[in-house]
Amino acid sequence: MNTKLLSLITSGILSAGAAIGLSGINAIGITSLLSLHCAPAQAQDVDEQINVRVYQRASPAVVSVIVGNGTGSGSIISPDGLVLTNAHVVQDSRRSVSVVLADNRRFQADVIAFGNNGVDLAVLKIRGASNLPTIRLARAGAVQVGQRAFAIGNPFGRFAGTFTVGIVSRLDRERGLIQTDAAINPGNSGGPLLNSQGELIGVNTAIFTNSRTGGNIGIGFAISVDRLMPFLAAVREGRAPRVTQRQRPRTAGNQPQSLVLNGVPINDRLGPGDNILPVDNSFFKVYTFQGTVGQQVAIEMISREIDPFLILIGPNRREIAQDDDSAGGKNARIAVTLPMSGTYLLLANSYEPGESGSFILRALASGAGRRNRYRGENFILQQEGVLGPGTAVLPSDGSFYRVYSFEGNAGQSVTITLESADFDPYLALLGPDGQKLAENNNVTQNDRNSVLTVTLPRAGVYRAVVNTYKAGSRGRYLLTIR
Repeated sequence: MNTKLLSLITSGILSAGAAIGLSGINAIGITSLLSLHCAPAQAQDVDEQINVRVYQRASPAVVSVIVGNGTGSGSIISPDGLVLTNAHVVQDSRRSVSVVLADNRRFQADVIAFGNNGVDLAVLKIRGASNLPTIRLARAGAVQVGQRAFAIGNPFGRFAGTFTVGIVSRLDRERGLIQTDAAINPGNSGGPLLNSQGELIGVNTAIFTNSRTGGNIGIGFAISVDRLMPFLAAVREGRAPRVTQRQRPRTAGNQPQSLVLNGVPINDRLGPGDNILPVDNSFFKVYTFQGTVGQQVAIEMISREIDPFLILIGPNRREIAQDDDSAGGKNARIAVTLPMSGTYLLLANSYEPGESGSFILRALASGAGRRNRYRGENFILQQEGVLGPGTAVLPSDGSFYRVYSFEGNAGQSVTITLESADFDPYLALLGPDGQKLAENNNVTQNDRNSVLTVTLPRAGVYRAVVNTYKAGSRGRYLLTIR
């Protein structure tokens, strides 16, 4: 049995599922064997049952938090009325806020604690409460990339109890962050991110929204349960700050700037007065550019003063790529083939909270419809990158990995290649439901690169997992989806 396949399955990063288009793979888990005997309609029914179960378990303990004219969300975590939320939701209150339960009961609550070092957390205590419904916290370290994620909250302060579904698309254990594509809009801030058991795995924090539309741009962040545990211990022991230590999050004052492909590089600066990412108190700016399907774009953020971080969002508000250190040193680089025509958003961020400094942003592009070197087909996505310190680590074996997303259609045939001269590549494909569709280690005995050819079963967002086969391996790679 291929032990790498087994470790990927048992780690939880990949849900067990039938391997498509592969031979000689027998490391399929029990849930995969069961799924082989289920018709698609039955599988859909199972998904729906999970959704309904999670909502029924958790929604009674999700509250709306009202501070003046502002609103947010929160989770009741004790029967006597402790409510977990974001610091930025309540930091302008005069210690007392209104809390509205799912059954429309309204209570007054007091702000009793804030997160240390500017972490975007706060705890409220509902006055005179008892026997309230609660949300159970998941155990620390249990969250994995690829697992399903559910968000409940009060988006825009008008739609209490709204339920959205996605997956965990990235983990940043160093900063204690969970990235998800479950829709998180203004008003969802402070609400729970849940696993399939209805347990809280994170506290949702809204990110930049375009003021013209006001909605989610395709990525959201949550503060991981790993970071919640020490905070709640400090609250119980009376060690947590009673006054917020964080800066006020800003998004409305700095609207997107234009980024010209093949234009003059932009010299800019991140620091006080810029947008602040609520989840970790870091500065960011947003740029837009017009892209054409098939166009190959390389974007670099270079700085000697900060640690740059880039996130690229497509016209459909889904993440295309992100990067920390692929341009050498601490500099960031994204190289992709654009999957569609339209307006793209680029977030230029500092990796560390509160980092200030200047940077250079440049974007180069080739013509649309450029052919690749394999079959004359257009790329869906092509990404150069680096696996090594600073990237996510697979808990089962300590190997580095990254995850990339692309849009697919039912019946579409895609070929995914992962090439590296520095390490033995390992490749897996997740479907729109987070289930594993296929995985591969070596093309042949003499070619250690990885390749997958898969017919996509349905329309949706698919994710390619780029991994080193061995723990400790590192280096550059090229991922191509065509």
